[in-house]
Amino acid sequence: MPFTLQQLHAALAQRPVILAPMEDVSDAVFRRLCRDHGADLCVTEFVNVEGLLRGCQKARKKLTLQADDTPTAIQIYGSDPARLAEAAQVAEAAQPAWIDINCGCWVPKIAGRGAGAGWLRNPEAMVAMAKLVVDQCSIPITVKTRIGLGPESHMPIVDLARRLEDVGVAALTIHCRTAAMGHSGAADWTWAARAREVVSIPVIVNGDIRSAENADRALRETGCAAVMVGRMAIDHPWVFREARALLDTGVEIAPPTPEERIALCQTHLIANVAARGEPHGVRVTRRHLSGYLTGLRHAAALRKKLLFCDSLAGCLDILSGYGQEMAA
Repeated sequence: MPFTLQQLHAALAQRPVILAPMEDVSDAVFRRLCRDHGADLCVTEFVNVEGLLRGCQKARKKLTLQADDTPTAIQIYGSDPARLAEAAQVAEAAQPAWIDINCGCWVPKIAGRGAGAGWLRNPEAMVAMAKLVVDQCSIPITVKTRIGLGPESHMPIVDLARRLEDVGVAALTIHCRTAAMGHSGAADWTWAARAREVVSIPVIVNGDIRSAENADRALRETGCAAVMVGRMAIDHPWVFREARALLDTGVEIAPPTPEERIALCQTHLIANVAARGEPHGVRVTRRHLSGYLTGLRHAAALRKKLLFCDSLAGCLDILSGYGQEMAA
């Protein structure tokens, strides 16, 4: 169900650990899995506004939120302000907790067309676009962006944060790299701290949140309201419960046991096949296996067997057999 502005701000005041929007990753199956492992809030894969407004089945499917898929935001992206505003109204009808505008995707086929981080080429236009979307919707609108295009001696994010707040943006997520950096180099959290100092809306820090300790340190060093976890969740969704425990109790909890790792492989495979059928559901789970199996005895051999198996029953047999070997 949609948040009011006050509810969103209250949720962000709890120092939540949020699952980032990741294309072909943060779908309904993975959101449920991460929420089961401690994710407080989730964001969908990004939705192409042109595809959505054309009635594209894939785009429409991303908007479908089940009753237990909450609180979840829908993220949209596009290069045309009017189309973004129109798509935001369509997304609002799906009753997400809030709507997020992607102004940070650095991938050339997105940013090169003026969407995602392409908006950073013209911060004034970006602010005007955000105002148009905010004015057309009755639920909170947030923005996820980077610190700038780069390389630059001065990043626009501090002034941009102030201006986005002025037009009604409810919260801001800052991935603390430039668009030019992509995923390379180290995220500079100081930019999130600087932006946070000039606004009263919540700021969410993103980039290089790879552990519970990273989440705790990022919040302490920046004063931000929340942290957002992206790529680490792909390999290690236990990061959410680990971060939650450290933030709430100051205690580092034990890593997942081998049995938990095998069980997660099984759970994810079953859920993906239920959602997608075979063999696609099996194949899309493979991107997670390297991380899920980390630290297990003979993990490379186990992973190799799974990579060459396209059936759910076959994969479950492989995992079951390995589990029996561990117990022997």
